[in-house]
Amino acid sequence: MVKRRTVLLGGAATAGALVIGWGVVPPRQRLHTAQPLPPATGQVALNGWLKVAADNTVTVMMAKSEMGQGAHTGLAAILAEELDADWAQVRLEMAPIDDIYNNLATVVDGLPFHPDNDGSIKAVAGWLTAKTMREVGVMMTGGSSSIKDLWRPMREAGAHARAMLINAAAVQWKVQAAECKASAGVVEHAAGQRATFGELAALAAQQPPPGKVTLKEPAEFKLIGKPLTRIEAPSKLDGSAVFGIDAHPPGLLHASVVMCPTRGGKVAQFDGAAAHKMPGVKQVLAVAPYHGGTGGVAVIADTPWHAKKAAAAVTVQWDHGPAATLSSAAVMTQLTHALDQAQGFGYHSVGDVDKALQGAATTLTADYRAPYLAHATMEPINCTVQFKDGVASVWTSTQVPGLARMAAAKALGIDEDKVTVHQLLLGGGFGRRLEVDYVAQAAAIAKTAGGAPVQTLWSREQDIQHDFYRPACVARFKAGLDAQGQLVAWHNVSAGQAIVPQVLARTFGLPGAGPDKTTSEGAFDQPYEWPHARIAHEIIDLPLPVGFWRSVGHSHQAFFKESFVDEAAHAAKKDPVAFRAALLQKHPRHLKVLQKAAELAGWGQPLPPDASGVQRARGVALHQSFGSIVAQVAEVSVGADKAIRVHRVVCVIDCGAAINPNLIAQQMESAVVYGLTAALWGEVTIKDGQVQQSNLHDYPLLRMSDCPRVETHIMASAEPPEGVGEPGVPPIAPAVANALFALTGQRLRALPLKLS
Repeated sequence: MVKRRTVLLGGAATAGALVIGWGVVPPRQRLHTAQPLPPATGQVALNGWLKVAADNTVTVMMAKSEMGQGAHTGLAAILAEELDADWAQVRLEMAPIDDIYNNLATVVDGLPFHPDNDGSIKAVAGWLTAKTMREVGVMMTGGSSSIKDLWRPMREAGAHARAMLINAAAVQWKVQAAECKASAGVVEHAAGQRATFGELAALAAQQPPPGKVTLKEPAEFKLIGKPLTRIEAPSKLDGSAVFGIDAHPPGLLHASVVMCPTRGGKVAQFDGAAAHKMPGVKQVLAVAPYHGGTGGVAVIADTPWHAKKAAAAVTVQWDHGPAATLSSAAVMTQLTHALDQAQGFGYHSVGDVDKALQGAATTLTADYRAPYLAHATMEPINCTVQFKDGVASVWTSTQVPGLARMAAAKALGIDEDKVTVHQLLLGGGFGRRLEVDYVAQAAAIAKTAGGAPVQTLWSREQDIQHDFYRPACVARFKAGLDAQGQLVAWHNVSAGQAIVPQVLARTFGLPGAGPDKTTSEGAFDQPYEWPHARIAHEIIDLPLPVGFWRSVGHSHQAFFKESFVDEAAHAAKKDPVAFRAALLQKHPRHLKVLQKAAELAGWGQPLPPDASGVQRARGVALHQSFGSIVAQVAEVSVGADKAIRVHRVVCVIDCGAAINPNLIAQQMESAVVYGLTAALWGEVTIKDGQVQQSNLHDYPLLRMSDCPRVETHIMASAEPPEGVGEPGVPPIAPAVANALFALTGQRLRALPLKLS
C-alpha cells in the first residue's frame, strides 16, 4: 500500500487503496498552497512559505498570529535557519487562508491519551487525526502549538528553497550543485563565483522541485538557539505596529454595542429615538446573538465617543434567556453535588485504587475549587468590516482567520471567497480570540452602513461581561499512604463544564463526540508514578458559555493536583521535593527539572526575615503541559493585613529544543504574571445570570509594583520543541499556595487564594 502513495497524494485513489492506503500514508504535503502566492514587484515565491525579492529580502509567510508570544520571531528563525538566510534580510507577511497552514499539532495533542502511552491505538489515532486536520482543519494559533506545529514544515520549506537557489546557481555557472553552498543570503561556488538569493530567485523559481532534502543537525544551527531580537519589536517601539484596533480604512465609521446583561440573552424590543437625535449618529439597530454570543443594540456614528454615548441612550427590554437565574453559589452547589453522585469518565486508571485505599495505613481526602475566569486582554474586543458591492473586507485580531472569514460570510449572506481577512497584531488573545462571535456581530453591523467601513469596538465592561469564561471546576481527592509514608493510592474526580462540545456547537453547529480532554488535562496526564490510581471527570451542563483560557484545564487542575501532592507529603512527614522525586524515578527529565528548580531556589536553606522582620517561605510545584515540563519555586510573605506577596519565582522549563531563549524567558515571565493574577485575584461571579465584575477595578490585574522577580532556567535538550506560551501558568498558583501553608499552616483549597 505504501507504494501507492504518489497516487493518493494526487487527490485520487484506486478502489483498493482508498481506505487502507489513506490510513497508511502520511498527511499530504504542507509545502505548496492551492493557489500560487501573490508576489509583489520583484518577488518570486519558491513555495507556500517564502518569497524572495530582487533586492535580496526574504519574506516569510506567517500562518500564526502574533499576540505577544513571539511566534513570528521564532518561526521566521526556523525557516531562515534552513534557508541559510541572513537574519537582517528576513521580512514577514501574513499567510493567506490555505489548508497547508492548518494546525495539526493542537488537535492531535487534544486526543485523550496519557503522555506515557506509546501504544498502537494512540499512534493510529494521532496519524489519522493529523491527516484529517490537513484536509479539513483550521488555521489556528493556540494550544502553545505554533513552533511545534510548524517545526518540520518550515524547516522543510527553507531547505527546499535553499536547494532551488543552489540549483539555480549551478545552472547559471554551469557547475555541479554539490560544489555550491549557501550562507547568509548568498550562494557561493568553490571557484569563487558568488550571487545573492535575490539575484538567483527568478531562475530558482524555474527549477524543478528538489527531491529529498537534508535538514541541518543542531550543531550546524546559526540562528536556532540564539537570542534573536523580536522581529516586530521596532514597529511596536516606534508606534507603526498595527493591531486590530488600529485599522482605519478611508471613510471609517464607528459602532458601539450594548449587549444584554445576562450572558446569552437578546433584545426583546428597543426604542432608539433618543439616540437617533444625538450628534453624529448614523444608525441604531438590534444585533442578534452570534456564535454563542449575546444579543444587543448597536449604534453607528462618526466617532467612537458619539457611538458610545448614543448607545447608552437606547431604551431596551431584554429577553434574558436560560441563564437568568444562574448564580455562582448555585453553580458550586451543583458541581459539588456531582462529586457526591458520580464517578465521572475515567481518563486514567492503574491498579486497584479502591483496594489500595482500604489497605492503606493512612488516608486523607480534600476538596478543591476554582471559579470562572475572564480573559481581560489588553486590547478590548474589536473588528472592522466593510461590505460593499457584494464583497467584504475584514480587519481584525484573530487566532482563527479561516473561521473569522466563515463567520463574516455567514453573517453577510455571501460566499467565503468574497471575504478578505486582514489579520493584524493581537493585543493579547489567551484563547478569547479563538471565538468568532465578535466578527459575525461586526459584519452584521457593517451590512447596514451603506458600503462604509465600520469598526465595532466593545467597552471594557462589555468585554469582561460577555466573555467565554474559563470553566468553574471542583475536584475531590483521596490518597493512601503505607506505613513508611509511601504513596500507594491516588483517587481524583473533578466536575465542571466541557469546552470542546460548546465550541463545536457554536462554531460549526456540530455536536461534541467523545471525551473532552480539556476537562481533565493536568489531572490525568501527569508523570507521577502512582501504583494505584483512578482519575476521572464528570461533565456538567450549565448555561454560561465557557471557552479556552490560557493553559485551559491545566490552569486549575495543576492547582488541585500539586496542592494535594503537598498535602500527601505533609501527611507522610516528608519534604515536598523529596516526596515528588520518589514518584518520578522512571521520569528522568521531570526529575531533573524538579531538582534544578530546588537547587536554584536554595530549597532546604533557611529564609531569613526581611529588613522589616517579615518572614518568608518557599513552595514548589511541578507540572507538565503542552509537552513541556515546568517546575516553579515561589518565595512568599504575608503582611499584617494578610495581603499575600510573592517576591521571587524560580522557574525551570524543559521544552525540548530552545528556539530562542529570550522568547522562552519572556513567556515564563508573562505566564507567572498571568497565573499569579488569577491565583491572587481572578474570579468572575454570577448573580441572576449576570457577571458582577465590569472593569479592572473589580477584576484587577497584577501591577508592576506587585510583580515578583522571575528567574528562568532552560534545560538543554535535543528533543523537538514543545509548547512555551502556556506551560508557565499552571504551576504558579500551587507553588504559592504551598508556600503559604509552609508559612502559615493554612491549607488554601480554593482560588483565588485568601487567608482567613
